[in-house]
Amino acid sequence: MENKIALNNNLSLSRIIHGYWRLRDWNLSDQELLTRIEQVLELGITSFDHADIYGNYTCEEFFGRALALKPELRSKMQLISKCGIRLNTDFNPQLDVKIYDYSAAYIIQQAEASLKNLGTDRLDLLLLHRPAPFFNPEEVAKAFDELKQSGKVLNFGVSNFSPMQFDSLQAYLDMPLATNQVEISVGCLEHFDNENIEFFQKHKIKPMAWSPLAGGGLFKPETEQEHRLHSVLKGIASELNVETIDQVMYAWLLKHPVGIMPIVGSQHINRIKSAVDALKIELSLEQWYKIYIASKGEDLP
Repeated sequence: MENKIALNNNLSLSRIIHGYWRLRDWNLSDQELLTRIEQVLELGITSFDHADIYGNYTCEEFFGRALALKPELRSKMQLISKCGIRLNTDFNPQLDVKIYDYSAAYIIQQAEASLKNLGTDRLDLLLLHRPAPFFNPEEVAKAFDELKQSGKVLNFGVSNFSPMQFDSLQAYLDMPLATNQVEISVGCLEHFDNENIEFFQKHKIKPMAWSPLAGGGLFKPETEQEHRLHSVLKGIASELNVETIDQVMYAWLLKHPVGIMPIVGSQHINRIKSAVDALKIELSLEQWYKIYIASKGEDLP
């Protein structure tokens, strides 16, 4: 299976993406983080997923400091970020509650903050972090146009959007949205049920998948669903002579023809390598359905 996937004529991402949501908790020095970035690149992972709010607005700066130690690596990677959520933390002391802000001014402000923190002059992809009940697509279109024209953001997309929310925004844009980053895993079939998968296929959209290992619960199963899945995943791992069930979970996502790009959020190089190795695993159609049925808890109709 190819380790690159084209989202449009301007953007290709590595099939496996490295995510930095928990970077603040990794407790790596700048040099240690640089070493990890280089190891990830050597595995063929060239796409790096960020968001302005990760680590209470600190993770992008941590990454940027590491990248500054070897800036020539920037040309070998695609940098992804997200914006739109304003956390009611010490970073925003004026807020009593978390809000979503998709005003043109805020989108541009946060994109420029991401550029500064990451130490780059461009984002390869900027996503709106979550759909919002108060949302003006004209404001979003204005921000996207300005960021595109200035060369600060090369491509745009969304995260956690439904088909209608995606279509509604797309109607106001002069450029096609490149992707939708959603939660997909063997334990989360929401987007098979809400017609998002069919929507992606209809519009030839390659989705990014956050939490591709179902939040880690399958390694120590507690719920009925987790026990069902754990049993089936162990059995299939044995059939395929695969050491760990995480590789089977990644292989399940990668097999689907919609072109899912899992985001691996671990700092441990062996776990990251497991995801890359899953590119070589070929599940049978029956094995894919065994996992799907175990997740649903009922046979196909």
